Amino acid sequence: MSARRPIALTIAGSDPSGGAGIQADLKTFHQFGVYGEAVIAAVTVQNTARVERVESLSAELVTRQIRALLDDIPPDAAKTGALGSAEIVRAVAAEAREFTFPLVVDPVMVSTHGIPLLAEPALRALYDELLPWAALVTPNLPEAAALSGLEVGDVDGMRRAAERIAASGARAVLVKGGHLAGDPVDVLFSGGHWFEFTATRVNTRHTHGTGCAYSAAITAGLALGWDLPEAVRRGRLWITEAIRTNPGLGSGSGPINHFAALAP
Repeated sequence: MSARRPIALTIAGSDPSGGAGIQADLKTFHQFGVYGEAVIAAVTVQNTARVERVESLSAELVTRQIRALLDDIPPDAAKTGALGSAEIVRAVAAEAREFTFPLVVDPVMVSTHGIPLLAEPALRALYDELLPWAALVTPNLPEAAALSGLEVGDVDGMRRAAERIAASGARAVLVKGGHLAGDPVDVLFSGGHWFEFTATRVNTRHTHGTGCAYSAAITAGLALGWDLPEAVRRGRLWITEAIRTNPGLGSGSGPINHFAALAP
């Protein structure tokens, strides 16, 4: 009998365009050779040009989905994406207390189209109740500013924000620099050590779901047994290639290329 394939779980919202959320996470898991499973927290009506509606599921239904998987096919690593409501954040946090695998928290607050996906009460619940159980939290610059209460516009600000967010109890913080002027720099604070990951900026409007896929790539790496800096390094290389080779779909901010080759 062959060895069991690693398993990764995503707890997030659904994107019918396939570029972000649950759909993007599952595609990313598959590309990394990891079996993917999913708990849906919200349903959206969106495409590459707009978001028309967001409907959160009940917290009880999200909890039951998680427990059904843990009872039968427990993952080797998990991630969260858009959770929508404070009730769902608290429900996931309650289950995360018992997780025996690493949890990556992607604190999705606003869609690519600028639609809020996490209200203030949910943001506070995320910081107080979910981040203490996170092996890694992956905010972009606006999310890092919201979580830390600091201005974040350069690498020094990213470092200060990472330290402040780590005070929540999260074991590691990756502040993503896609919103920086010039080439992006990602800053990882883990175990009291600093790591920086640089890339060449790709000038394209097709970046829908980048954060979802990046955090999913890291989650897949953790499921495969890579240490955190290696999972981030290889995830960063892959996401850059996925943006560079995007398929150019849609009339708005289109998806990245989830078929992009993995970096060695």
